[in-house]
Amino acid sequence: MGFMPFQILGIWIKGLLSIILLALGPYLLYEWYEHVHVMRAQSMGTATVPTTQAATQSSMESASVITRRYERVFSPDWGFNGETGLFALGLGMLLWAIPKGPVLNIRRMMRRQGADEPRSMRTGEVHRLKRPDGSELHVETYGPVDGPAVVLTHGWGLDSDEWYYVKKDLAQCRLIVWDLPGLGLSKQPDNHDYSLENLATDLDAVIGVAGGKPVVLIGHSIGGMISLTHFKVFPAAMSSRVCGLVLVNTTYTNPVRTTSMAGLKTALQKPVFEPLLHLTIGLSPLVRVMNWMSYWNGSAHKSAESSGFSGKETRGQLDFVAKYTPAASPAVTARGMLGMLKYDATDTLRTIAVPTLVITGDRDSICKPEASEHMRAAIAGAELVTFSPAKHEGLLEHHEKFSESIRAFVVRCSSERR
Repeated sequence: MGFMPFQILGIWIKGLLSIILLALGPYLLYEWYEHVHVMRAQSMGTATVPTTQAATQSSMESASVITRRYERVFSPDWGFNGETGLFALGLGMLLWAIPKGPVLNIRRMMRRQGADEPRSMRTGEVHRLKRPDGSELHVETYGPVDGPAVVLTHGWGLDSDEWYYVKKDLAQCRLIVWDLPGLGLSKQPDNHDYSLENLATDLDAVIGVAGGKPVVLIGHSIGGMISLTHFKVFPAAMSSRVCGLVLVNTTYTNPVRTTSMAGLKTALQKPVFEPLLHLTIGLSPLVRVMNWMSYWNGSAHKSAESSGFSGKETRGQLDFVAKYTPAASPAVTARGMLGMLKYDATDTLRTIAVPTLVITGDRDSICKPEASEHMRAAIAGAELVTFSPAKHEGLLEHHEKFSESIRAFVVRCSSERR
């Protein structure tokens, strides 16, 4: 879905809730088990007890005493009572928290099965780019060498498999896809520098794979931010190395300011989001466990559904996006989120002098359509395409329209460049 800084609160809430329910459910079931046991007596026969010598004649006759043995017996009462409520509550908590797997995930099963579901497709020519910061970028190329060159940068927390449909639909282009550092098959930097400026220098290295041919830059979410930062850091690239720009569900400034409930989230950035991001880095293994629990119990699917899709997605598309939740290193995603908080390309927009296509979803709450409209107005000659109904992962949900829009734009950029 493209992880953003303000989503860190949801990650922690869902993860801790899963752990609490996983612990509280068995405890309540144990309490119920203890409550439904009763003590029952069983007769063990009679015994003769002699009287004392001082006893009267009438009491000197033997006395019979009945002996009993008591034992705990499991005897639940399944009526409408507190004990049954305790059992139902404990069982419900346990079933919600335990791994159910993608097959039993209700949200996933409610979606239709698509004819062509996204999956990992790494069949291109592989390039490994070693960077000065110690990172090593995994780059793949597809399509004819003499085709229009296109560089695609995926959203944060995802990897280049996000471009599954584009790889198939734009086979006539020379596609260059890459995994951002620390994600997918790329090695993270030794200095943990995830500033947008550093990522922009990585993008510049990837552009070099085109062999000097001008490229069309396509970036989704943080991919669009990196593309805009590239123009800021390498302004001369517009006249020689880049012939077109596509900004997909992205923003021009700190994403906290252009999301839904931006006022509240901006106020929470310093006291809540930033400390939680640093805590995530320090407790990355624990967060990794929480993220796996979120995927297996279905809360990751719920999050992907609410923020990424409009309801038209297929079963495979929903699971494809949700599976990124546990796949990425929490420390890497947190560092990238911290980098986004310092991002601002507002002044860069008016300097862009290449054909630009802005794509958004009419219901995108992560990067609101207003941000796309602002970029379209600020970039000279920019075009805006709005998918409806669509959210942050509209490029998957409307992949046919997305690929057609990209194909037409790339052809136009190539024609104008000649």
